[in-house]
Amino acid sequence: MKAIILAGGSGTRLWPLSRKNYPKQFLKLNGRKSLLQQTAERLLKIVPPEDIIILTNNDYRFHVIADLDAISPVLSKDMILEPVRRNTAPAIALALKYCTDRLDCSSDEVLFISPSDHIIAPDEKFIEYIKKAEGVARKGYIVTFGVKPLGPETGYGYIKISDQHSAVRSQDYLMVEEFTEKPDIETAKRYLNYGNYLWNSGMFAFSIGTIMEEFKQHAPDIYRMIDNSFEEVISNFEKMSDISIDYAIMERSERVVTIPLDIYWNDIGSWDSLFDVLEKDAFRNVNIGDVICIDTRDTLIIGDKRLIATVGLNDLLIVETDDAILVAKRGDSQKVRDVVDILISKNRPEASEHRTIYRPWGEYTVLEEGVRYKIKRIVVKPGERLSLQMHHHRSEHWVVVKGTAKVAIGDKEIFIHENESAYVPKSTLHRLENPGKVPLEIIEVQNGEYLGEDDIKRIDDRYGRAESC
Repeated sequence: MKAIILAGGSGTRLWPLSRKNYPKQFLKLNGRKSLLQQTAERLLKIVPPEDIIILTNNDYRFHVIADLDAISPVLSKDMILEPVRRNTAPAIALALKYCTDRLDCSSDEVLFISPSDHIIAPDEKFIEYIKKAEGVARKGYIVTFGVKPLGPETGYGYIKISDQHSAVRSQDYLMVEEFTEKPDIETAKRYLNYGNYLWNSGMFAFSIGTIMEEFKQHAPDIYRMIDNSFEEVISNFEKMSDISIDYAIMERSERVVTIPLDIYWNDIGSWDSLFDVLEKDAFRNVNIGDVICIDTRDTLIIGDKRLIATVGLNDLLIVETDDAILVAKRGDSQKVRDVVDILISKNRPEASEHRTIYRPWGEYTVLEEGVRYKIKRIVVKPGERLSLQMHHHRSEHWVVVKGTAKVAIGDKEIFIHENESAYVPKSTLHRLENPGKVPLEIIEVQNGEYLGEDDIKRIDDRYGRAESC
């Protein structure tokens, strides 16, 4: 069996923490490890690292590598980069082609498809469900994993179990009569009252032969494209229908079954979902950061660098970051997507970027900016280095705060230590490197008529990037 982790999503429902350039699979919401790391460690309990395939896109490539290398360097070896962002049906089709062309998988090989941003517990019991699913998939079924609804949730698909198939209830799976993608609130309430609907967890198991047949029957346009080599599929990937696997296959197939999960599952699809997961105080408040609560109950408060004080509040969601504060009523958190839509329509950077920007060599944070100047805090990981580059419109002044920097400026190469500095004139080739064993921290002051990140002419870069810093 191969496990395929879908790590290319750019969810916006956890804004302002989750943003397009740093989505929730990389967030550490319930501990010291990201949701992607937790997913990989969970699957390593049933398959070796060489049988795990990561599907993502170029924007997240270095985030994925950094997260997975902290667990096992083997994990990032089988990483598929989508040329453009597409929905789950073309993504899964691309993974199928990778398995058959690059890994020489047969049609009998079972694939387990998992999102990268769910919380599941306990792992041991979940692994038993995967083992059951593998056996059912070998019978020619497409296996889904159903979760008993806790409320009329509109953010999930729903699986309807048919009473006429009650004969199979003694087995490890149930037959599915209907598969419905995210309903409106009134429909979700009806499903909850009927009692024979489960939430779709977004995880699947099937053999390569079975899903290929279903693509051929229900999504022939995708099937025709994956009937070519992997290289051709990559080249023409943007021509694939931008459609979910739910719409393309699950709602149409007669081979879908479900295994009900009797474990904890949460896809952290909203701030309300996260509130349910996190530890609460005696007044059912979730307090993260520097928080003071007076007469406050049933409220989620996540702070970053500011003190947050609340008085006389109930049932609220308060999330603070460097550049944004979200205040919402509990129960209305699905509407956070509307906020992001407005930000996108106004071309606001808060829709996609944090003040801290992550790069393969480390990260930088914009501390302050104004007319003709910008101040950054830059952290370079041990052994890493920025590209050899130049700027036409700005000069830079570097002051080392922590660690030792190896600096190339023009034809000179020097080391600068804590409380020492270096100056980079305009149009001068330069490179910053951390030769030490601890993170290098510097303050960079930029001066010039244009300070955009696209004022870079890159000469050499170990990460294979073309334009961005």
